[in-house]
Amino acid sequence: MGKGKLAKFAEMAQNPLVVECPFAVMQQGDFPLRGRWGTDFFHNDNPIVLELGCGRGEYTVGLGRIFPDKNYIGVDIKGARMWTGAHDALNSGMTNVGFLRTHIEFIQKFFSPGEVSEIWLTFSDPQMKKATKRLSSTWFLQRYRQFLKDGGLIHLKTDSNFLFTYTEELLRANALPVLCQTRDLYADGGGVVANTPANSLEEGALGSARAIQTYYEQMWRQRGIPIKYLCFRLPQQGNLIEPDVDIPLDEYRSYSRTKRSSLETAR
Repeated sequence: MGKGKLAKFAEMAQNPLVVECPFAVMQQGDFPLRGRWGTDFFHNDNPIVLELGCGRGEYTVGLGRIFPDKNYIGVDIKGARMWTGAHDALNSGMTNVGFLRTHIEFIQKFFSPGEVSEIWLTFSDPQMKKATKRLSSTWFLQRYRQFLKDGGLIHLKTDSNFLFTYTEELLRANALPVLCQTRDLYADGGGVVANTPANSLEEGALGSARAIQTYYEQMWRQRGIPIKYLCFRLPQQGNLIEPDVDIPLDEYRSYSRTKRSSLETAR
């Protein structure tokens, strides 16, 4: 491990905005902030919003600046990347931003029922070979239900046509309420499908999605790849099923991932 990474990990350990909980620590007992993020970490009762797979934390910090009346937590296991957002937030004196370094597979262990209002999935790995690893899969939605408020919002922002189509089909198969969706977020009109009155939650969701462009998002757009966006509600009740459709794999190689399959479609 390079000296730069070691220095970042050391700084993360001292950053009061960062909570680190690797698997070994998590197995030792109940997580002390579970159900107490508002009182013990943020010291307020504002809504809590998660960014899962936050990477550099650009969305976590950006949303925190735009919406000071909400609390934002970026979640990822890669501390060297997370350092960027945590360092920025600390130096900016932000009090409504935090970071949780852990495995997202166990996210339900860190929050109590109804503790979280919204979830952002920003440029998640599409995991084209295995549905249970996709952050918008029923496997993860069932975990989100354990701590998301009834009807809480889930935002998906992605360059991947595969992940976007998969999520569209999942929402259709389960009749989950869609707030808005677009296959080209920055195009005029955006191709939005809305189920709410104008100037309401739909516009707020779209505004949030358009307000921040991450490092990778800018590169996707430079390559001519449109950015897709979905916002939907997740009710507590009802069985969830996986969509029974074949979806074409992404035809391009991402910066940090490859196609990793000789097949043309996946479910």
